[in-house]
Amino acid sequence: MGSSRSPLAEQATGPGATSPAHRGVWHGQGPVICAVAAGGAAGAVARYGASLLWPTAAGTFPWTTFAVNAVGCALIGVLLVLITEVWAAHRLVRPFFGTGMLGGFTTFSTYAVDIQRLVDGGSPATGLIHLAATPLAALAAVWAAVAVTRRAMGVSGAGRASGAGGGGGGGSTADGATGGGAR
Repeated sequence: MGSSRSPLAEQATGPGATSPAHRGVWHGQGPVICAVAAGGAAGAVARYGASLLWPTAAGTFPWTTFAVNAVGCALIGVLLVLITEVWAAHRLVRPFFGTGMLGGFTTFSTYAVDIQRLVDGGSPATGLIHLAATPLAALAAVWAAVAVTRRAMGVSGAGRASGAGGGGGGGSTADGATGGGAR
């Protein structure tokens, strides 16, 4: 029996060919991947610069890592209010600034390494303080930044997710863009 597939389908799946669905995913996600990579590089460079400007002596509380994480989380709170409740942002804004730049700037891997170094270096109490204080400060920073930004921008928190100021619907897509409003 012969193949029930059309000649076009055979061509599209021949050696080295990609299916139309696969091409669509790459073309749709390619700009997002590039935005995350470029933003991540910029954020990581900024974080490294902070560690050079404010080095932490061995065995002492890692204030630079602590501050970078708190400030980065606050900036994420501001960004998300602005792009989900105030403005209809381009679909690459969140991946570039949120996932990329601020994701590269905040450094929870360094946080973990700092804790291990403090414990191994004979400062377990300082390591435990850092272990508890950093996530608390990060969460408090996001919460405070969201509250202050909403108040400053005159939004209640419902924003576009409830249909105000956009094309309805909240939700998110695979590329990190929110629903509603033109992108």
